[in-house]
Amino acid sequence: MRFSDIIVAAGSGSRAGGDKQWRDLGGQPVLRHSFEALRAAGAEEIVVVLAPGAEARARETLAGLEGWRGVVGGSTRAASVRAGLAALACPPGQPVLIHDAARPLLPKAVVQRLLEALETHDGALPALPVADSLRRGPAGTMEGVADREGLWRAQTPQAFKRSVIELAYAAWADEQPPADEAEVVQRHGGRVALVAGDPRLMKLTYPEDFAMAEALLPRQIRIGSGYDVHRWGPGGSVWLCGIEVPHDQTLIGHSDADAGLHALTDALLGAIADGDIGDHFPPTDPKWKGASSDRFLVHAAERVKARGGRIVNVDVTLICERPKVKSHRDAMRQRIADLLGLPLDAVSVKATTTEGLGFTGRGEGLAAQAVVTVDLPAST
Repeated sequence: MRFSDIIVAAGSGSRAGGDKQWRDLGGQPVLRHSFEALRAAGAEEIVVVLAPGAEARARETLAGLEGWRGVVGGSTRAASVRAGLAALACPPGQPVLIHDAARPLLPKAVVQRLLEALETHDGALPALPVADSLRRGPAGTMEGVADREGLWRAQTPQAFKRSVIELAYAAWADEQPPADEAEVVQRHGGRVALVAGDPRLMKLTYPEDFAMAEALLPRQIRIGSGYDVHRWGPGGSVWLCGIEVPHDQTLIGHSDADAGLHALTDALLGAIADGDIGDHFPPTDPKWKGASSDRFLVHAAERVKARGGRIVNVDVTLICERPKVKSHRDAMRQRIADLLGLPLDAVSVKATTTEGLGFTGRGEGLAAQAVVTVDLPAST
């Protein structure tokens, strides 16, 4: 069924610390999550109701997404919804879903249940039965028990035919603003269905709600691998896994030639399919001549974080006959742990030889390989 949508994003979000619709959740703003969920459910037209002056921020947040327009809301939710209704282009008989931007984890099945309920009702909203026992205690001390029978926790989006909600708002004469659109339609004589909501459809109201929402985001585990080689040349020390190791040679490269960190950087970029170290730090660019490879690794870690990802563990293997790595291994592990913000037991560094075989066995160069595990939000 075709439907339009209004996303109410004009609130200040003060209880959540402010600007909650713009805050990051799993690597992207809350508003974008809500928008993409509605688009995935089939919304063909979306009006985003914004606070005055937030238009540019909305364009940045929804960059690359089509089929939406922004409109400035009012001082109350009701005023904002009315502004959104006035901006719609859909016909009077088309279903309109009105959704809080601060409910980003909207399952497609909830939208389907709402649209089905509209076939026999004037409106519909998702709701959850109250499971906890209720107490009265306005002064912080228990004064009685409230009956929870027949009580429901209302969620959004709430669904109505456009003509139904517009006529109901036009008839609203109470000076007190309504709690939501379902109240407006019911007061106007409409029948509003309660359909099964979803616990994931929580409203981000307080700062701690963001941690809960992060935990509810669908996740995926990605594996990345990296490999790097540098040849030996004249020198008195070599950089390996962020540690300067005394040696009678050094590795030759455009940067500091830290093969361990280069392999690890490539592994992180590979886990998020973000190219390789040469794409981000071209060896033809003089800016990176002699650069510390710490910078490359931190950059890759920041790219993972920007995607809402979390590095779970890393494993680096250095392949060489010399220098001997064992006495420096703990320092290398600690350096990588510090650069990536990982606990030490999530970082492995080890070394092996090729028993005199190949270019590493002949002492012509050193090789490194790395494997990483990254926890990412699942692709929509």
